[in-house]
Amino acid sequence: MRQTQVLVITKAPVPGRSKTRLSPPCSPEQAAAIAAASVADTLDTVRAAPVARRVVALDGRPRDLDLDGFTVVPQPDGDLGARLAAAFADAMDGSSRPTLLIGMDTPQVTPELLDRCAGTLETAGPGTAVLGTAPDGGWWALGLHSAEPAAVLADVPMSRDDTAVRTREALEATGLTVHDLPELTDIDHFPDALAVAAECPPDSRTARVVGSVATALGLA
Repeated sequence: MRQTQVLVITKAPVPGRSKTRLSPPCSPEQAAAIAAASVADTLDTVRAAPVARRVVALDGRPRDLDLDGFTVVPQPDGDLGARLAAAFADAMDGSSRPTLLIGMDTPQVTPELLDRCAGTLETAGPGTAVLGTAPDGGWWALGLHSAEPAAVLADVPMSRDDTAVRTREALEATGLTVHDLPELTDIDHFPDALAVAAECPPDSRTARVVGSVATALGLA
């Protein structure tokens, strides 16, 4: 069993608020359905990972989300960087427990990969961070040993092709050594959803819902 806790940051999947960059070609309802599938698969994966604690930083009401086994903390108002910083602070609550933050939009992640990422964070030890980048220049995972360095995320522009580079620079400016995690594609636009679904088990929610939407759109 790892010492690390995994922190998932997500919005409640609501049409018009969830994965809006999937539209077009998706309708808001289709985008929300893909988001709901991705969240559910991600939470199941975290439940199966051998980690010490599981936390969800949630924007919105849980609605139909199954949050069993997770401690839930609300996201405050503000832009994404500020919400990420707050999520670390709330999840760690003054402790030095290693914490690995992931989004809900890499449902292809596996318990084994989360275990390896947690192992990298724990082995690297205090004074380090771990960062998993995405091909679009963003990042899908960030691990820290204390919440204080996460405060720099409030000043990092998010959802840009240089977000990962600037996140690394900001963390290194606090004195941390940043170690790399494997790269994963996250779901931002519909081609990403197709690529990610192809990496998921065929019977996963993400694969089934993305396949259904692609068929409905004539893109299968």
